[in-house]
Amino acid sequence: MKREPLSRIVGKREFWGLPLIVSPEVLDPRPETETIVEAALSVLRERRAEALRILDLGVGSGALLCALLSEFSNARGVGVDVSTGAANVALDNLAACGLASRAEIRVGDWTTGLEGLFDLIVSNPPYIPTADLPELPPEVRDFDPWLALDGGFDGLAAYQQILPQSAALLAPRGWLAAEFGASQAAEILAIAKQSGFTDARILKDLAGQDRVLIARL
Repeated sequence: MKREPLSRIVGKREFWGLPLIVSPEVLDPRPETETIVEAALSVLRERRAEALRILDLGVGSGALLCALLSEFSNARGVGVDVSTGAANVALDNLAACGLASRAEIRVGDWTTGLEGLFDLIVSNPPYIPTADLPELPPEVRDFDPWLALDGGFDGLAAYQQILPQSAALLAPRGWLAAEFGASQAAEILAIAKQSGFTDARILKDLAGQDRVLIARL
């Protein structure tokens, strides 16, 4: 009656074939976010066995980091989230998936305090314009944390930080993959270009919607 998603009621959600814990502190992982995993596997297909470094900005439940570490068996990952509650859920999910020994979770503001270079940087940041939040479907508006939804005035606030900061952390031959919202493709490409990315493309999800920026320097 409250239109609470089943995943919220049972506290679980499958993502990339992995059973994950979902709590009120984290975004409920969506199937379209798997497009980021597919993109990473495509651009790094010849490096699957390498000891890659993966960075997940806004790690949330740890869905992306868990999926990527499960596919890149020799990779190590760092996940960052501003929410302590989300960071704890990510740690629990990494442990449940048997991946905790290859990952580190930090509480912080995007790339602040990070060292070294990364071969893959991924992010599913908040991208809903603030004014649109009250109009979201109840399944999202009433049960997902607004911290994980609110993208500022135009929905692009996170990208204005993530893209230029990521350019400074990307290793040679490295890639960035970031999810974005409907009708934001042109703006995301412009920010990527301004941030120094010379090869930037837009990928569609299974529904045919523009969904993921994939870019390299």
